[in-house]
Amino acid sequence: MSACPAEQAQCRAVLPSWNKHSSFHSILPPRPAASSDFRTHADQSCRYAEEFVNIYYDCVDKKRRNLTRLYLDKATLVWNGNAVSGQDALGEFFESLPSSEFQVLTLDCQPVHEQATQGQTTLLVVTCGMVKFEGNKQRFFNQNFLLTAQASPNSDQPVWKIASDCFRFQDWNN
Repeated sequence: MSACPAEQAQCRAVLPSWNKHSSFHSILPPRPAASSDFRTHADQSCRYAEEFVNIYYDCVDKKRRNLTRLYLDKATLVWNGNAVSGQDALGEFFESLPSSEFQVLTLDCQPVHEQATQGQTTLLVVTCGMVKFEGNKQRFFNQNFLLTAQASPNSDQPVWKIASDCFRFQDWNN
């Protein structure tokens, strides 16, 4: 296991018996072997997430008037701690933002267990990157989406809609 010294020190504080020769896996209960069904589901989720991220940030940068179509009617966006809910409010908010250039540097995705979502197929998508809003300096950001699968009348593939969206600038002193 490779961890930076700060992480190792933090782990030692929480787990005094941990040392550089042991691993977290030895202190956790054994996990059942991943089935091929789960692997297929996870891989498919990653493909959906990549497709969604490409569409989302293209809309933010170039087709902002279409952005609310990606959200559920009662979706909530939390933008740097400020909540915006509903299609009309989301549309007004996005139109108020200066033009942007987003660059996604990392993308992570995982399916959310159906027990946590009352059987609704849901993905957690996390992006990190840089954004430049017109008239402002370039900044780092982190954005988390909860996407839910909606039936598509024209396809057997789901249409993914944003149920929850949390955007944060990642500012720190150098």
